[in-house]
Parts: sequence; structure tokens; C-alpha cells
Amino acid sequence: MTQHAQGGTHFQPERFGDFPTMKEALIARKLDATFMIVPLAMKLVADGVPVKIVYLGHRDGSALTVAIDSPVKDFTELAGKRVAIPSRYSNQHLLMRRMMKLRGMDQGSIELVEMPPPEMPGALAAKAIEGYIVGEPHNAKAELGGYGRVLYFMKDLWPQFISCGLVVRQEVINERPELVQELVRGIAASGLWLDDDDEALAIEHRRRASEVVGKVFYNQDPKLLEHVLTKPLERVSYSNLVPPKATFDEIMDLAVEMNVIGRRMAFEEYCDTRFAPDLGVLPRVTNFPPPPAASGTGAK
Repeated sequence: MTQHAQGGTHFQPERFGDFPTMKEALIARKLDATFMIVPLAMKLVADGVPVKIVYLGHRDGSALTVAIDSPVKDFTELAGKRVAIPSRYSNQHLLMRRMMKLRGMDQGSIELVEMPPPEMPGALAAKAIEGYIVGEPHNAKAELGGYGRVLYFMKDLWPQFISCGLVVRQEVINERPELVQELVRGIAASGLWLDDDDEALAIEHRRRASEVVGKVFYNQDPKLLEHVLTKPLERVSYSNLVPPKATFDEIMDLAVEMNVIGRRMAFEEYCDTRFAPDLGVLPRVTNFPPPPAASGTGAK
């Protein structure tokens, strides 16, 4: 999955439209590393798959969206409604269960249905569901399409919400730790660039990222991604990405309580945080977009 170059390593990206296919590719070692929903990564470890979470992809970046004309104004008003989740092994699923518990609602009061994220906006527009909770840009698509509105950003329900983590095969960690370190440092440096302390620079960086990522990697309208990254700016953050033990312990407890994972595991069983760099001394990104991305090559 990697190709060495003079300036470092080119990590060959591959796009997946659903989590089950990604999971099978990781198990079969067609992937060495991937961004994966955290409870699913925990489940893989519990099932004996040799992987570890080494870093986070971002914070927040998810939302609970309802139809533009929905009368629902509060979480409790979702009782009796049909709401889509990306997977029972997602933190979005656990958040819905967590919120029902906090609001004193019966766990079956909201009908939760699993649905591939790309299908959610269309299902909402067709009135097949009353709402959905998922990572971006699927919420923004309904917003810009004029048929959906965000009921809650995840930061409003679970501050510093965690959805995806960087999951790496244990063989790669054991045999090529320097490669894992390089990958994590690159992700961390990109995060600092996107979350620049100067708000004007952060907005400009996110606009540039939207243009390149939308055209080269995601085949999506850059304006959609720009909306995600700037409306509002704190809709998704790319700092503070070291896997936090306290939050992961809470996720683990919820997953076991909701029978998503069969056994409780210690943090060290599924996490390896030694690759997290010191952000204070990390070199800043200065050459974005890099030549391969700028020319539209190097992505798969």
C-alpha cells in the first residue's frame, strides 16, 4: 500500500462506500491502515483481529439531521421516529443510545435502522426516514439540497465527539513502526494546518483542502466540502487527536452495555498511542497541495 519517494512515503489511498467492505479488506490485509469507526475497531480486536487504534481522524464532524419541515425541535421528540445510523458499531449509534438513557427514554423509543451513509440524504428526501445521524459530508448535502436541517451537531450532545480512529495492522506496527510514525506525523501536521490559530488562515486552508480533496480524492463538489469545513468553522476539528483513555473507556462501557462488544477490554488491548507526535515541535505544512495531488495523480 505504500510507495517510497525522495520526499518521504506516498500512502496510496483507497475509498470505500461502506464499513463492512472496509472491515473485510482490513481483515484480509488488503489494507494496512484505515480510518474506521471506533467501536468497530474495538469489535475487531475483541474478535481476535490483530489491529490497533493509533490516532484519531478528527473530532466532532458528525450531526443529527432531520427533514427541513420536521416539527422535531428536541431530542425527545424523536420518540416514535425512524432514524438511520451508519452501523450498530458506530459511535453515532452509541450516542443515540446514550442520549436516550440521559433523557430517560426507553431504548426502543426511537427506531434505529442501519443504512450506508451515502444513501441517507436520499432516504430523508424521500421521507423513508425522519432523520439520520452520520459523519460529514452527508448532513451538509441535505442542508445544501434544501430538504434537511441539522438538529444537533455532535459537539452539542457529546463535546469533542470521536467517530473515526486510524487503525493499523499489528504486523505493520511490529515490522515497520517508522512507517506508522510517518503516517501519524503527516496526519497530525495536516490537522494543525487545517486548525491554524489564525482564523482567516484556517478558513483559507480549509477552502484549499476542499478543492483538492473534492476533485482528486472524493469526486465530490468542493463547495459541499467547504460548507462542512467552514459552516461553522468548529463543525469539525483536527486537533487533539491522541486517543483519550477516559473517553475510550466510556465508549467501551457503552458498547458492552449495549451488547455491541461482547467483552470489556483494557485500553492497551486496542490502542497504541506511542506514535502520537509532540505538536509543539511538529514541522508545519508548507507545500499544500503536494505535486501529485495538484496534478490529479497519485490517488486511487
